[in-house]
Amino acid sequence: MGRGKGGKFHKNNRYQHANHFKKKKENKIEVVNKKALFNRYKNKQKVEEENLKKEQLERKLKQQQAAYSESEEEEDPYGMLVSCFSQPKKQKVVIDSDESDSEQEPEHESDDEVMASEQGDIASENGDDNGGGGDDSEQDSEDMQDDDEQDSNLEIKVKSSHKAENEEQDSSNDPFIKHLQYELGEDLLVTLSNPSPENLDQVEKTWPILGNISVTIPKPVKLKAKVKSKISLLEEKPSAPTGTVPQIASTDFKHMFIKSQIHGNIVSANKTNLIKNDLELTEVFTPLQRELFGIMNNYQDLYYPERTFTNAEEIRFTYCLHVVNHMLKTRTKILHHNSKLSKKTDPSEEYRDQGLVRPKVLILVPFKSAAYKVVKTLMDILVPKEAGQVVNKNRFEEEFTGNELAMPQKNPKPEDYELMFSGNTDDTFRLAMTLTKKTLKLYTDFYSSDIIVASPLGLRMIVGAEGEEDRDYDFLASIEVLIMDQTDVFLMQNWDHLLHCLDHFHLQPQKTRDTDFSRVRLWAINGWSKYYRQTLIFSSVALPEIKSILNQKCQNYAGKAVVANPCEVGTIQQVLLQVPQIFHRFNASSPLAAVDARFEYFVKEVLPKQRDPLMSHTLIYVPSYFDYVRIRNYFKKEDIKFVQTCEYSKDGKIARARDMFFHTEAHFLLYSERVHFFRRFRIKGIRHIIFYQPPTYPHFYSEMCNLMQESNQNKYGGSEFNMSVTTLMCKYDAARAAAVAGAARVASILRSDKPVHMYITGE
Repeated sequence: MGRGKGGKFHKNNRYQHANHFKKKKENKIEVVNKKALFNRYKNKQKVEEENLKKEQLERKLKQQQAAYSESEEEEDPYGMLVSCFSQPKKQKVVIDSDESDSEQEPEHESDDEVMASEQGDIASENGDDNGGGGDDSEQDSEDMQDDDEQDSNLEIKVKSSHKAENEEQDSSNDPFIKHLQYELGEDLLVTLSNPSPENLDQVEKTWPILGNISVTIPKPVKLKAKVKSKISLLEEKPSAPTGTVPQIASTDFKHMFIKSQIHGNIVSANKTNLIKNDLELTEVFTPLQRELFGIMNNYQDLYYPERTFTNAEEIRFTYCLHVVNHMLKTRTKILHHNSKLSKKTDPSEEYRDQGLVRPKVLILVPFKSAAYKVVKTLMDILVPKEAGQVVNKNRFEEEFTGNELAMPQKNPKPEDYELMFSGNTDDTFRLAMTLTKKTLKLYTDFYSSDIIVASPLGLRMIVGAEGEEDRDYDFLASIEVLIMDQTDVFLMQNWDHLLHCLDHFHLQPQKTRDTDFSRVRLWAINGWSKYYRQTLIFSSVALPEIKSILNQKCQNYAGKAVVANPCEVGTIQQVLLQVPQIFHRFNASSPLAAVDARFEYFVKEVLPKQRDPLMSHTLIYVPSYFDYVRIRNYFKKEDIKFVQTCEYSKDGKIARARDMFFHTEAHFLLYSERVHFFRRFRIKGIRHIIFYQPPTYPHFYSEMCNLMQESNQNKYGGSEFNMSVTTLMCKYDAARAAAVAGAARVASILRSDKPVHMYITGE
């Protein structure tokens, strides 16, 4: 019995001992689990605190950036870069990156991957609860802590992924994408295809610097509702949005959607290109540049007829910045899609990002000196000193500098003449260039280039005429931005060259040029490129010839903005002599009919009185060369004594004509406006002037009238009291006449029943 009791006692003690260790082990596991849960809670709390700190930091940066943009103090390029590039350090998503030549596809973690990682963490936790003892449980708690850290990092990645998606959504507001990404809807296409569209919105705005702006936006017509099928395999695609009224641009680069890689160059390049004595520039843009860029960045056509030698640098820098920004966005999108397509075999329509040919931008300027300034401005914005490379730069310097006109010292030319013809005045040139990340390649082939800078004559020589064998105009098929600077000078050179080149835009290419049609935008294939082209026109005077180009050759679906400020004080106030100035108004039914009506009025009403011997020393100022030839032929036919001077006359004949006119050997001097523009002669002996039409440049009116002063007269040529100035005009010359006599005077002349009106300077 004792032995049996003893065995039972030991058996009970063994069970009690086992239960004791089992409870001890369970208590230990419970303690470890509590520690693990506590550590996990503590780690999550740290992660939340870090996220809170990051949000506060981002909020402070945004507040500083907003305050910085509103301040009028001088902006620091480095501080601007910090505000523009500020992003969370742990964000690993790259969207539309400018830091590498080959952009990578944004790598967002999918929802399936996030769920799989969370399920793995739960499974590991369940395994830890079900297994092991002592030391193993402590190791499992450390593994759980590591898993918690991985969960926190995963949360940061998910947040950065969502932020990247938000940035992609914000980029959809980029005017570049909104203007070029979508196809035209049928309702808007009907409006654009109408030669004289009626469904237009007219908005009048008044800005501090530009003044009165007339904004015209095409609106879609209301078509009959189509019956949609209940079952359709095709998704309805969004159509191109209608144009919006432009707003004055801010100084925030991100708000203006300017590419980040040129942020640091804008301020320094702008100050370099502005007039040297302008040291009061305290902002990124001048007020004029902000208003101009607001219209340009809205991808609307612009006609600005108030270009001067004072604001020329501001205008040039603004459209050069727009060109560089446009090309960088185009290049980035193409490289971004190339990276995506390298991982796919079947490209979809979202990868259509190109035109039929490569050239996207065409800049037309009159002289090589202007082209030189344009290219130098592009260099300052894209590849400043020691930050990039310019290929063929030495050749460019040699060909586009030098050959300057020698200005006379004894009898100096007017100031505007010296400014106009300073530098290389060659008007036969064309230069193509290719733009990369940090390189600007000059003298590239047209079909491998991005930007073309040319003169109308240089472009016309390539485009050629019908019937010529060696001609090419395919490179004009996909121009997205057309800029015409100093357009008024084109009228002095040869207006037909410009019109001929504009007629060859957006035609179907004769050769494929290795075009990948899977990447060509559908609206380019459909022949709608003319509706997407943005045209920027700058001139120093408002001319109906330029306005007709805007109305007939520019069909941008986003609309157009025209700056139209009335001329309150004309150049008639700058006439120094008290001489009677007579304005003759004749009637014409159309601009074409005005040509014949003007000639008939001149021959019947004006010329008979001027043929009187007392009216000798009469200069006839003719703006149009066609009118000049018509009057010359009539004078020869009627055997009227006259001499002539035009842009085609040789120097010997010009000298002889001037001498005969001064010494009363010729009653009339037939004088063309183009010879005055290019030579700026000081004709002596003038006693009477007939402006066959108001001059193109209004200051030519006062300049010619002031040549009648006594020091330039022939003492034996007639009475100094017998002087007059006569101007012929009709309602279609209202813009030219208003710049001469003032808008109020011209309005009264057109409303009056009397055809003749006389004014005397000083009264």
